[in-house]
Amino acid sequence: MASNKGRAYFALLGYHFNPDDVTRLLGVEPTTVNAAGAYSGLDKPVISSWELSTETVAGEVDVFALTDSLVKQLEPLKEKIVGVCKSHNLSPRLGVALTLSIDKGAASPEVGFGARTIRFLADTGSFIEVDNKLSGRV
Repeated sequence: MASNKGRAYFALLGYHFNPDDVTRLLGVEPTTVNAAGAYSGLDKPVISSWELSTETVAGEVDVFALTDSLVKQLEPLKEKIVGVCKSHNLSPRLGVALTLSIDKGAASPEVGFGARTIRFLADTGSFIEVDNKLSGRV
């Protein structure tokens, strides 16, 4: 049976912005980008995104450790993140993506955030997004 899997990510989302501008301003290479919004018309806006993610871990997923390691990378950039969000009208978020095992013997990961992460979220005006899905059909 498939084991639990999870990753944490920090994303900046918004309309009509080029993620390459964010990369240049923050000085950090993202894990993934979507520049669809940079090329959409004003009549049909599309969202662009800039994302920095941890590796996906399998087995015992420690959400506290995943988010803490990501925040440690981003803390020195707090002021830049706030500035980029204001100048480009972006929405910052810290996300956790979990794929839960359907094995009855597998423990579900605890989802929570430490004080360092909560402080970073408050300082940057970020919100939390948790996505859960099952590893297979029941």
